[in-house]
Amino acid sequence: EDLVCFRDIRPGAPLHYLVVPVEHMGNCKTLKAEHIPVVKRMMEVGKAVLQRNNFSDLNDVRMGFHWPPFCSISHLHLHVLAPASQLGFLSRLVYRINSYWFIT
Repeated sequence: EDLVCFRDIRPGAPLHYLVVPVEHMGNCKTLKAEHIPVVKRMMEVGKAVLQRNNFSDLNDVRMGFHWPPFCSISHLHLHVLAPASQLGFLSRLVYRINSYWFIT
């Protein structure tokens, strides 16, 4: 009821979803300590959607946010990609763990 999840229109992995809060939230730079429960719930929803789509290896998942100015929209959205081991060359760069443009 407070989050929506849908497939990314330009998937970077065989399974690539976006988990988005219904209530407007800026981007990951606007997050504060009070938002920790929302982010945790976003991650739980991402894992649940993967499991509903017959993906069970939760150790082979990449989740994170694009760091401004590298996000295309100014509404918080969590990228959920799986299997992370099957990310292509460009996707490995775009969704690189804790890089200048993508934080996990």
